[in-house]
Formats: sequence, structure tokens, C-alpha cells
Amino acid sequence: MDRRALHAALVEARIPGGYYRIEGVHEPVPTPPDFLFVRRGGDGGWETGAYERGTYEAIARHPDEATACAHLLSLLV
Repeated sequence: MDRRALHAALVEARIPGGYYRIEGVHEPVPTPPDFLFVRRGGDGGWETGAYERGTYEAIARHPDEATACAHLLSLLV
């Protein structure tokens, strides 16, 4: 699963768009006060995590996009 497929799965599951941010695919505006995210990590891998009170906090690091997307999907459905 890539980021676009993740977004399609979340839309199909009727998860509100303000609950998540998918780097480069779904970035809600205005920025919600808190949400879960998937993004590229600084080490070339991927991260899933939470944005709360203006701070991004990585929950897990993943070796590839597919693993990170699957993790975010499991957190939201």
C-alpha cells in the first residue's frame, strides 16, 4: 500500500479527513489541533506518529512506505 491507496482506504472507511495527515497526499487546511500522520523520516525511512499541541511526535519508524501506511491504517480503523 502506498500513500494514495492509504488515503483511498481511509476515505472508503469514512474516517474524517481532520484525523490524519498523509505527507504529499492529504494535508488538511487549516491544520487541525491534533491528528495522526505518516511522513518520510530523516533517515530515509518512514514515520507514523501524532501531532498534538503544535508538536510532531513519531510513534514508530518504518523501513518503507508500505509498512508505514499499513501502520497508520491500523491506528485509524
